Amino acid sequence: MKQIFYVCVFAFLLSSCSSSDSDNNQDPESNFYALTVGNEWTYKNYKYNQNTQNYDDTGVVDVISIVNTEEINGNTYFKFRRFTTGNEEGITFCNPNGEHFELLRDSLGYLIRDDGSIKYANNDFTPRTINVQDFMTIYDQLIDTDREITVEAGTFESTYTQRYALMSDGEQTPGLDHYYYADGLGLIYDTTSLVTQDIPSIVRRLDSYSIE
Repeated sequence: MKQIFYVCVFAFLLSSCSSSDSDNNQDPESNFYALTVGNEWTYKNYKYNQNTQNYDDTGVVDVISIVNTEEINGNTYFKFRRFTTGNEEGITFCNPNGEHFELLRDSLGYLIRDDGSIKYANNDFTPRTINVQDFMTIYDQLIDTDREITVEAGTFESTYTQRYALMSDGEQTPGLDHYYYADGLGLIYDTTSLVTQDIPSIVRRLDSYSIE
């Protein structure tokens, strides 16, 4: 596990606030993360092929939907359901088959889990510590707020964040992960990498979506 970037994907991983959210810290006109009950996203997972240097479709599909809301300590969290199929072989870095639930809310552009940790930030360029180990520290850092990316679902102007690791001596490891979120839509694209390799092992791309 020391070689792995832990990705908050999809799980996926995902989105943040709607105008119905009662959180006093959020802009009632903002719904950057498309936090609305009934919204749904479908992502396909692709694995890097060292022989062809292309990404092959793994057949693993993540369908993410917002199924309801929950009130916790006066804040409204949106309940995300991820249902994964196609991973009977247990492909490394792809989500396991079945259901997974995650509670998320938006506070001033920060996508926050119910444990208080930050999943994503769309307006803060400060490096954010994700994981600290004896030999390295993993960071997320917002790099750009208007970077264009094209996936199966279309072309989107997105915020772009990198995940990287620094060794205890300050040297950055080769591994680098990438996260794209589009305003009003949420997660568009993300990757999962080994810290020792400069090419992501798995990329996940938005294939289709239904946004209310």
